[in-house]
Amino acid sequence: MSASLIDYRITDRRAFAAGKKFGETGAYERLKGRVFFRVDPAAPGVRDVTDIDLAPRDETGRVRFEADFCILRPVDPDRGNGRLFYDYGNRGDKRALQFFNVATGSNDPLEEAHAGDGYLMNRGYTVVWMGWQGDLLPGDGRLLLDVPVATRDGAPITGTICTEFIAAETGLHEMPLSTLASTRSYPAVSLDTTRATLSRRAYANAQREEIAPEAWAFARQERSGSVDSKKTDTALIPSDSNIYLYDGFEPGWIYELIYEARDPLVLGLGHVAVRDFISFLKKDGAQAEGRPALAPRPYEKAYAWGRSQTGRCIRDFVYLGFNDDGQGNRVFDGVMPHVAGGGKMWMNHRFANITLLPGQEHENHYSPVDSFPFSYAHSKDHLTGAEDAILKRPETDPLVIHTDTSAEYWHRRASLVHTDTRGKDLEQPDGVRIYLWASSQHFADPLMTAPSAGLGQTMCNVVATHYFFRAVLDRLDAWATNDVAPPPSVYPKRSEGTLVTGEEWRAAFPAIPGVALPRGPSMLEQLDFGSDFAETGAISAPARIMSEHGYAVLVPAVDEDGNDLGGLRAPMAAAPLGTYTGWSLRRRDMGHGAMVGITGSYIPLPDTEEERAQIGDPRASILSRFADSAAYEDAIRDAAEALCKKGYILESDIAHCVALAQDWGRPRHLTRLPVADDLGGTDSGDISK
Repeated sequence: MSASLIDYRITDRRAFAAGKKFGETGAYERLKGRVFFRVDPAAPGVRDVTDIDLAPRDETGRVRFEADFCILRPVDPDRGNGRLFYDYGNRGDKRALQFFNVATGSNDPLEEAHAGDGYLMNRGYTVVWMGWQGDLLPGDGRLLLDVPVATRDGAPITGTICTEFIAAETGLHEMPLSTLASTRSYPAVSLDTTRATLSRRAYANAQREEIAPEAWAFARQERSGSVDSKKTDTALIPSDSNIYLYDGFEPGWIYELIYEARDPLVLGLGHVAVRDFISFLKKDGAQAEGRPALAPRPYEKAYAWGRSQTGRCIRDFVYLGFNDDGQGNRVFDGVMPHVAGGGKMWMNHRFANITLLPGQEHENHYSPVDSFPFSYAHSKDHLTGAEDAILKRPETDPLVIHTDTSAEYWHRRASLVHTDTRGKDLEQPDGVRIYLWASSQHFADPLMTAPSAGLGQTMCNVVATHYFFRAVLDRLDAWATNDVAPPPSVYPKRSEGTLVTGEEWRAAFPAIPGVALPRGPSMLEQLDFGSDFAETGAISAPARIMSEHGYAVLVPAVDEDGNDLGGLRAPMAAAPLGTYTGWSLRRRDMGHGAMVGITGSYIPLPDTEEERAQIGDPRASILSRFADSAAYEDAIRDAAEALCKKGYILESDIAHCVALAQDWGRPRHLTRLPVADDLGGTDSGDISK
């Protein structure tokens, strides 16, 4: 029988951006609907999905699953560029327009504000989203993938699993077992807390403190108004999908629950869904009988972009061989994993939780996401002797442009993307480019206003990097279409002294008054996840450390300001008004001193030499670098033009870089310096402007 069958239903079709015309491409329309899959569980690329043999089958022997999709495409397909741009959608959220078009983020892109400056539309791309994450719950417009539950001869499958919780606020008593409301929990087999173990610890490597079974429950709290309207009624409801701690979760502490769960999802089908849907759209006449065509014309090329979780998903997709459509054809001609670090996915495993932030110093430190191989190039694991590579199928491997920020070197072991497991520089294949966006952070909101500190001791990193995305896509398209290679990779290297150990970094970082430093990057120990992991991927107990030395995790060296060396410096980092890092430390009340999240830090430079002397700051003042705000704008323009000349940003984005630099880059930057006026004088400046 045919390996895969696809059907679809369009549920909504309307004009995008009120019918606005985008350059030579013209108007766009939006299609939303559901796509239905039926796959042969014994077919190549399907039979390797974990638990596919335990998934229910229909009358033809196939496994069924379905997903939401959304497509933005030119109304006149002949005016498009014949290319699919697939945004993986981070945790079901649509992100591409936000970063490529500098648009207002939305999971329901329809209005003109959601088109931003129209970059993708002006280029003529058909933008595609489809649900690929099978453990998401409905809400907030998330794209869903509905996959089957694995059973054994009709009976539930159970297994002991381990999960972590960290409260980010006080007064929290209840959490879903998945840790996030957006994600389906694996139900507990029993509500008897004596059959489970709950503990807490201050840091990832600290001693566990066991919490008594009577101090918590498998339960959730319901609230409502009372009949006299003078108080709130509450009730504790037994729940197999929630944990309730009577005294509340103490913020910043790591709570760990080990319990027996049931009903694992066949999550690896997410890779099959992406493979089959994109392959279907690329084909000539991708149309179901009696329905409008999803692809009115064949697409010449298909590109995938994903950031963070979905960047890792791209690496996992390619590594596991899903870029072969099952008939020896490439699915994606080029891929752009962004801020993926050295990770892949905890996905094609039993009882996986795809949503979790993986492998940071504090949060979910002992995670299976970061596993050998880490690099696109062939290498050897010095701890196990295994040899492997992410790219190992030349006939179907895509071109790769991999981009990381400083945050991934600190939190997500990004150095292993381009070193061997001992930390030695590793030459990459010809079809790979790697760029470090130096002194930047993981999310880097294009529409950021004033920075905030959140859980951290310092304000979040403010460096703008979004204009790099557009150049990356243009270069990838030229590479895939005309074999015009992108500019050379730019990332830190041991051989050049720009990639260093945590100890070497601490010795070089400036002693900024009042700024505490991290102990080092999130290390990667050699871990044993239990006897079931090799077969099914189920983590049955806390990971056991096999070797604390583990794998070499290195970070970019820094200059006298503490800003990264060895990468591409966005104009804000090339003409700095502060020290911009990929790390920040937790506040005293939120896990004091451990690294927090992936937002990085912005540590303002002293405005003047007088201020510098007063506080004892070793860094040169702003006014010793730039005579006035006009000189600062000139420096930003020079940096942008230099990047453009080398092909790393587009000429059209130079003006955007300069626009962000006006008024000393406020409100992103915090300075009380005045602004130069048109006559060469100054207007009074204020931090609130």
